[in-house]
Amino acid sequence: MSPTPPARRLRLGLPRRMFEQVLLMQVAIAAGVAVLATGLFLAPLSDQLDDQAMRRALSIAQTTAVQPQIAEDLESTPATAGGPVQREAERIREATRAEYIVVMDRRGVRWSHPTPSEIGRLVSTDPGQALAGHEVMQIDSGTLGRTARGKVPLRDGDGKIIGAVSVGIAYDSVRARLLHAIPGLFAYAGGALAVGALAAWLISRRVQRQTRDLAFSDISALLAEREAMLHGIREGVVALDRTGRIRLLNDEARRLLGIGDEAVGRSLDEALGAGRTADVLAGRVTGTDLLTVRGQRVLVANRMPTDDGGAVATLRDRTELEQLGRELDSTRGLIDALRAQDHEHANRMHTLLGLLELEMYDDAVEFVGEVVGDHRATAEQVAEKIQDPLLAALLVGKATVAAERGVALRLSDRTGIPDRLIDPRGLVTIVGNLVDNALDAVAGTPHARVEVELRSEGRTATLRVRDTGPGIPEEQRELIFTEGWSTKQRPAHRERGIGLPLVRRLAERQGGSATVGEAAGGGAQFTVVLPEALAEPALEPALTMPSDPHTVAEEESR
Repeated sequence: MSPTPPARRLRLGLPRRMFEQVLLMQVAIAAGVAVLATGLFLAPLSDQLDDQAMRRALSIAQTTAVQPQIAEDLESTPATAGGPVQREAERIREATRAEYIVVMDRRGVRWSHPTPSEIGRLVSTDPGQALAGHEVMQIDSGTLGRTARGKVPLRDGDGKIIGAVSVGIAYDSVRARLLHAIPGLFAYAGGALAVGALAAWLISRRVQRQTRDLAFSDISALLAEREAMLHGIREGVVALDRTGRIRLLNDEARRLLGIGDEAVGRSLDEALGAGRTADVLAGRVTGTDLLTVRGQRVLVANRMPTDDGGAVATLRDRTELEQLGRELDSTRGLIDALRAQDHEHANRMHTLLGLLELEMYDDAVEFVGEVVGDHRATAEQVAEKIQDPLLAALLVGKATVAAERGVALRLSDRTGIPDRLIDPRGLVTIVGNLVDNALDAVAGTPHARVEVELRSEGRTATLRVRDTGPGIPEEQRELIFTEGWSTKQRPAHRERGIGLPLVRRLAERQGGSATVGEAAGGGAQFTVVLPEALAEPALEPALTMPSDPHTVAEEESR
C-alpha cells in the first residue's frame, strides 16, 4: 500500500492573489460602512421616537386642558369614578389611544384615571411644574409603568390655574416602533452591502485583468527585477504613455539622449527638440533598427507599442561601430591603394631595370626624378597650404587614393589654413566624409575631378568640396542630411546615411552650417562654415634693444 499523503494544513490569512485581497478589503470596507451607517441611523432614531411620543402626549394634554367643561366640572363635582371629568377624560383617551389621561386638582388629587380605584388619590409623580404654569415633557415611570408623558396646567375661564392634565403614551409602543424599524434598516443595509460587494467584485475583476492575476509578492518582485534590468542593461529604454509623454527613462537613455529626470512627463518634442530622434521615438518614422544622430552619437532605435496605447523604445549606441566601419572602409581603400601602388612600383622597377640594362643611365635618372618629384610635389603642396598635420596627412592620403581610382584630387589656389585649429579631429571627420562622398560620386566618370578649398578668415574656417559628378537634385538637397537616407548600396558591416548628418551636426555644434548646391561647372558643391574653428593668433613678444654697448658690439659681431 502506498503511504498515506500527509494531510494539508489549513492556512489562515489573506489570500495570495492581488485581486482576491482587493475584493476582500473592499467587501470588508463596504460591510463596515453599512454597519456604521446603520448604527449612526439607529442611535438618533430612538431619541426621535421618544421625542415624538412625548410631543404627542403633550398635544393630547393641551387638547384636553382647553376643554372648558372639564375645568367647570373639576370645580363643581366631586372626584368619583362615574363623575363627568372621568367620563370626558376616558372618551378622549380612547379616541387618542393614549395610555392614560389624568386630570388633577391643585393638591395633586386625581379626578380621572384608566383604573377607577386610583381616582381620589394623589398622583405618583410630582406635578409641581405643571401646577406652576409650565408644560412638561418627560419619560418617567408611574403606576402604569414607564411612559412618555406630557403635562400642562388646567385653567378656568379667568385663566387661573385650578389643576393640571397629565397624558401618558405607553413606552412599549415606542419601543415596538423602534424594533419594527430595525428589520427595514437591516434590509436597506443588506442591499447596500450587496451592491457594494458587487461593485467590489467588478473592480477586483478589472484589477485581475490589469495585473495578469498576479500576487502582490509577484508584482513586488517584478518591480525589483525591472529596476535592476533597466539600470543594468547597456541599452537605453524610453517608455511613453498613450499621449506620447515620457514616463520612464533608464540611466543609459539619459546618457545617450543627453537629458535628465526633468524630461519625465514631457513630450518628446519638448524634451528632445524637433528632429529625427523625436520622430523615430514617437513613431512618426516607422521601421526597425532606425538610425538617428543625437549630438555626436549614432543611435539605433526600435519602437514597440504597448497594450495601453503607449510604447517602449530601445536605443543602442553605434558610434564606435560606425567609426570602426569608416576606419574599415579607409583601411580597405588604403589596402587597394597600396596594392595598386605595389603593382605600379613593380612596373616602375621593371622599367628602371630595363633602362639600366640598356645603359640608358640619363633616361633612368630622369625617370626616377619624375616619379619621386610627383609624390614630393603633391605632399609639399598640401603641407604648404594646410599647416595642421592631421588635416595635411588626411589630404595627402586621400590624394593617393584618388589617384589610384582615376580621380584628380587638387587643392584650390585659395586654400590656406594655419596651425590654429581648435578641434582638428572634428574638421578631419568633416573633410574625410565630404571627400569620400565626392570620390564615390565621380568614380568611373570621364575627367573625374574633386577640388578642395579650405581657407580661413579670422577665426572662421570655410570648407568647399566640389566634384564633377552628376550633382544633387534640388528636391533632395535637404533630404541627404537626414539620418539613414542614402542612395548608395548598404555595405555588410554598417549602415548608410550617417556621414552627411554627422557633418551637419558637427558644424552646427560649433555654431556653423553645412549646405549643398550646384558647382560652377556642374556636379555638387558642399559648403561648411565653422565660425569658431580657429584660435586667436598668439602675440609675438616685442623685441627690446640692448642698452649695453658691449652687448651691441657682440650682437653686431654675430
